[in-house]
Amino acid sequence: MLVCTLGDVTLDVSVRLRGPLAAGADTDAEIRLAAGGQAANVAAWAASLGADARFVGKRGADRSGAFVAAELEARRVALVGPVSGRNAVVCVLVSPSGERSMAPDRGVAPELEANDVVPDWFDGCDHLFVSGYALFRDPVRTAARRAVALVRERGASVSVDLASWSGLQAAGAEEVRALLVELRPNVVFANEDEERSLGGPLADTVWILKRGARGCSFDGDERPIVPVERVVDSTGAGDALAAGWLVGGPDLALEAAARCVQHQGSMPP
Repeated sequence: MLVCTLGDVTLDVSVRLRGPLAAGADTDAEIRLAAGGQAANVAAWAASLGADARFVGKRGADRSGAFVAAELEARRVALVGPVSGRNAVVCVLVSPSGERSMAPDRGVAPELEANDVVPDWFDGCDHLFVSGYALFRDPVRTAARRAVALVRERGASVSVDLASWSGLQAAGAEEVRALLVELRPNVVFANEDEERSLGGPLADTVWILKRGARGCSFDGDERPIVPVERVVDSTGAGDALAAGWLVGGPDLALEAAARCVQHQGSMPP
């Protein structure tokens, strides 16, 4: 199958702390640079699980943009979309327990316009995954509308990940909910904070609720996590789960998430 994803590709500066953050002083850390971004992560994980994958989005013409493009191409992800300006960069702060917080600078990613979107990009597409970050502001929100319309014409299914409870609140949860009703995604991925921020599930939509260490509800089918010896970094686990579900259903989704949390970074190792 061909999975297309629409949203951000970022340069992730992953900072894994070895102890509590010492305000005004030094804290030992393990720091790595890698590609990231929700849409890019889902594409990379889908490719690693056996699908063809294509990322759709605007990326930078700077060194960061070249670096992340090479990272995705090495993972057999095709990239389409305009290239200009400054690429998105995210600082990912990972606690010793594996929990993460992010400080994003989205660069040119939100500047993808509807006129930038080429119909041929979606030829052969079986499924379009839309990152919630692409729905929080224009012009990329209008570009997402056009992409959804194009894949619907081709008979493809559509999913949306709500991405960020803080992003939902900043964009206006009622406005985002109205947009989702308009887009009619077949599937919505969310965690519990995002579900609450949105105001609950949508009708007539497969609802996949990510509960972290307490497992996942696949449209009411409650599943526990796949046990792992140690959680190194939870960044990207939800993206791996989404890709796994798209490619192979709940079992593969949970296996992919378990693989993700056992190494630093959001991309498949």
